[in-house]
Amino acid sequence: MRSVNKVILMGNLAAAPEMRSTPTGKNIATFSLATNNEWRNSAGENQRSTDFHRVVVWNGLATQCEKFLKKGSAIYLEGRLHNRSYEGNDKKRHYVTEITAEQINFIRLKKTKDGDMVSLETQDDSDEE
Repeated sequence: MRSVNKVILMGNLAAAPEMRSTPTGKNIATFSLATNNEWRNSAGENQRSTDFHRVVVWNGLATQCEKFLKKGSAIYLEGRLHNRSYEGNDKKRHYVTEITAEQINFIRLKKTKDGDMVSLETQDDSDEE
């Protein structure tokens, strides 16, 4: 049976992308993406919470993110969930859930006479690891 692992998020970068390379020369950018949840509680009061998602971007798309994104940049991304573990300096096993981005749209607000208009610029990476 086929399975689906698809994530779609739209939010703002909580920090500028951090770029590094693997020993084989592949570029990797990582950043935290903030998404907001809004609702009304039983008393009718507006409530809001923010979730932070760790995003990993590979190769050419990573380079584009480093070049064009900064803290506060708005993006729309599509990708997949990835779980991994590592042994920390404390010698304990740590578990991490990340989003591996496969396509990112850079969202830019442009002012017009009639109001704000959103412009999406699509970036994707077909040779992702």
